[in-house]
Amino acid sequence: MPELDDKLIHDALLGEQKAFTGLVERYQGSVYHVVFRIVRDREIASDLVQETFMKAFSSLKSYRSEYRFSTWLYKIAANASIDHLRKKRIKALSLDNPIATKDGQVAIEIPDNRHHPEDEIIRRERAVSIKEAIDSLPDKYRVVIVARHQEDKSYDEIAEELGVPVGTVKARIFRARELLKKKLRGIR
Repeated sequence: MPELDDKLIHDALLGEQKAFTGLVERYQGSVYHVVFRIVRDREIASDLVQETFMKAFSSLKSYRSEYRFSTWLYKIAANASIDHLRKKRIKALSLDNPIATKDGQVAIEIPDNRHHPEDEIIRRERAVSIKEAIDSLPDKYRVVIVARHQEDKSYDEIAEELGVPVGTVKARIFRARELLKKKLRGIR
């Protein structure tokens, strides 16, 4: 319900605490799901959910209403999770000093893992191809795929929205995935 989000965001920007609380209650579970899928630790995920909402509310003025609030919020959650994992992996190592071993000293060689522009072009082309493939699906399949994978809705939520049984939703998602595989075969 984007209209409700817009109202809550508007009120939150005016400083109404109930609006902030409303947004948290609306999205806390979904944000937790996004974060947990990345960090795989319940306690850390809970902390990162709080951090996500703090970051979101401190930059709420920068939110642009032409995008879904949930997408904007999930991006903040994913970035916070990825940042956490990066910080966790950092190990201090001097690049200037050789490492002492039993056989003498060994200089440190660092591989060149810089970003390559071709990788970004390929990633963008894939994203466009996937979007085009989804857009080309028949309506009944496109709607369920978008709801499930882009809006992160449960089978029950989709079934309720469409007024069909959950089994029908699952069957349509399965069929949509099969059609997408056929359409995207060869795009790697």
